[in-house]
Order: sequence, then C-alpha cells, then structure tokens
Amino acid sequence: MDVVLRASTPDDLEWLVELRAVVLRDDLTRLGVFDETRVRQRLRDAFEPRLTRIVVVDGHDAGSVTVRVEGDTRWVEHFYLAPDVQGRGAGSSVLRAVLDEPHAGPTRLNVLTGSPARRLYERHGFAPDSDDGVDVFMTLRGAGRAASGAR
Repeated sequence: MDVVLRASTPDDLEWLVELRAVVLRDDLTRLGVFDETRVRQRLRDAFEPRLTRIVVVDGHDAGSVTVRVEGDTRWVEHFYLAPDVQGRGAGSSVLRAVLDEPHAGPTRLNVLTGSPARRLYERHGFAPDSDDGVDVFMTLRGAGRAASGAR
C-alpha cells in the first residue's frame, strides 16, 4: 500500500465532513452522542487547510490529519481514514510521518472512549492522561518515538 500526504485545499472540506460522519458514527452512537448535524459542523468550524494534510492511499484520497501547535504542544487532530483502508497500516504510516517531524514539546491527541484507534496511538507511545467519558486525551511519552519504543 502506497501512503502519501498532500496539502489540503478548501475544496477538500465537504468530502472530509462526510468522511468524519462515516468514521465517527459507530463510536458516537455507542456513546450516545451522535448528532447528524453536529458531527459535520464541528469539522466545518475547525477546518484549517494550511494545517491539514490529505492521506492519499494508492492514489486515492482516503483521509486527513491536522497538526496544530498550541504553545509548546503539538496536537494531532482530525485524523480520519476511510473504512476500506483502516487496519491495513495506513494509520501507522501517517502517524510515523507526523511524529518524525521535528517538535521539541509534547504531542497530544484525543480519541473517543472505546475506539479501536486508541490501540494505534498506544503502539506509537501515547498514554492516556484523562477520560471524560466521551474523549480520552493522550500524550506521547518520552522524548519521542525512539524513547517510547514504537517503530
């Protein structure tokens, strides 16, 4: 599987909004918080093309990842992969690429409580900080992937 990242453009917004709804539907429904309008509007409100990259798998747009720096913290956000590429290594490829980019401070993210995606983050050295019943906030431990043992 060939996985590359390309720069996002404003034209990517609508298909990403739909991808987010598809990817999060099961977990949000299980948690009792799925809302057809809200799941889409949250990405519309937060979308920043300059911070977002599109995940291209075997030549087809298949997901997104946003990397935002706030203070000394790097946040990995809006990391969505189409269901047909999940579980095939694309997520690990994207996360490795992001974590390989220089950053001196902590790297954080959040994942829905009970989501299988949490295992991906734990394999790459993230550990939970807090859980509010819907979101689990996680921080990359150590000085980076090498320190955490993930590779």
